[in-house]
Amino acid sequence: MKLRKSAAAAAIAVLALTATACGGDSGTAGDKPKGGTGGEGQPKLPTYSVAKDVKVDSATLKKAQKRGKIVFGAKNDQPYLGFEDTDGKRSGFDIEIAKMVAADLGFSTDQIEFKTVDSGVRETTISKGDVDLYVGTYTINDERKKQVGFAGPYFMAGADLLVRKDDTAIKGPDSLKGKKVCSIVGSTPLAEIKKPKYGAETVELAKYSECVQQLLNNEVDAVTTDDAILKGYAAQRPEKLRVVGKPFTKEPYGVGLAKDDKALRDAVSDALEAHIKNGDYKKAYDATLGLSGSKFTEPPALERY
Repeated sequence: MKLRKSAAAAAIAVLALTATACGGDSGTAGDKPKGGTGGEGQPKLPTYSVAKDVKVDSATLKKAQKRGKIVFGAKNDQPYLGFEDTDGKRSGFDIEIAKMVAADLGFSTDQIEFKTVDSGVRETTISKGDVDLYVGTYTINDERKKQVGFAGPYFMAGADLLVRKDDTAIKGPDSLKGKKVCSIVGSTPLAEIKKPKYGAETVELAKYSECVQQLLNNEVDAVTTDDAILKGYAAQRPEKLRVVGKPFTKEPYGVGLAKDDKALRDAVSDALEAHIKNGDYKKAYDATLGLSGSKFTEPPALERY
């Protein structure tokens, strides 16, 4: 992303992105994420060598090779993770994970097509073959494994709370009784916060950017999802928002794919392992999610099955 040349240009960008967020399209409830392009004092994104003559006994991959492009499902409103700006450019840690995997499967960045897929329809979209792979803060769990397959995990997050900066009443999930908490349909943090023990009133929307907008408008008291996602929003509006900082679940992120495509699942896991070992993973993290204030931790062990 190009550095802004004036305060006026920045103000215009903020207004434009806020407008798209309210409409539920690309963008978020605030400024677009900075960094990742290797500007002065910023970490640089790695480049990925594209493999040649890749042979994997996968129907999904063979179709992608035949069409000459690979289709990834992704998020478009999560700063530093999966974000699409007003020019249609995608950025974030999950986007870099997709590029790493694609390169090892024989596809250059120009051969990747990203499709925005909301959380509530991820399993359906993957099962129908509307995307080849899905990379978008996608928690691996046994219930989802009944419908789709996973390679990974490549990152461990935890559910947390985003609140207004001046709100001192919410100190963690145990202080949510009678509070309005927003999350998105189909998310694991929503399922968690709906448990009676928290006593929260839930608001269910399609996009986190819509939840954040409601928080800024004083329509809800908190937003809950993975801490990595919330830190991105807080980094955009540090004067108005903060993350409570008390994760209360474990959310291992994986790459979603067709349930029984073991050959592709193994190939994706091989790609993740290779880029973790050669340092690309940490470089990508530092230039994306690391800019939100999320400290780097070693990725969890890959689970092969």
